[in-house]
Amino acid sequence: MPEKLIDIKQVALPNNCPECFSKEGLRLTFKQKIKETNFYKSITTDISHELNCTTCNSVIYPVQWTDDIERVFDYQKKAFTPKKASTYIKKALWIIIISSVVLIALILALVFYLNL
Repeated sequence: MPEKLIDIKQVALPNNCPECFSKEGLRLTFKQKIKETNFYKSITTDISHELNCTTCNSVIYPVQWTDDIERVFDYQKKAFTPKKASTYIKKALWIIIISSVVLIALILALVFYLNL
């Protein structure tokens, strides 16, 4: 199953866009990676960020950032609290675990019963 990034926090920045010089279009988005399989769903500690301008519809890469954008980014990065890393076991894995335990218990009971 694929890994995907989910949006955790989106912030509107009051800075000018380096591309179109608009003051109202910058959006900083923090994303966190989630791995999902048939057996578990895991929230990882991998965090990424993306800076977009909604006015000119362009991605602003860190090379293009001004000092003001970097200062605001550093502040938002410190204020950002990601979701805790965790793993959730799905129903299919619980069925496999429980059936394995029952199977082992039956085998052990059969071995002890035949040895008497």
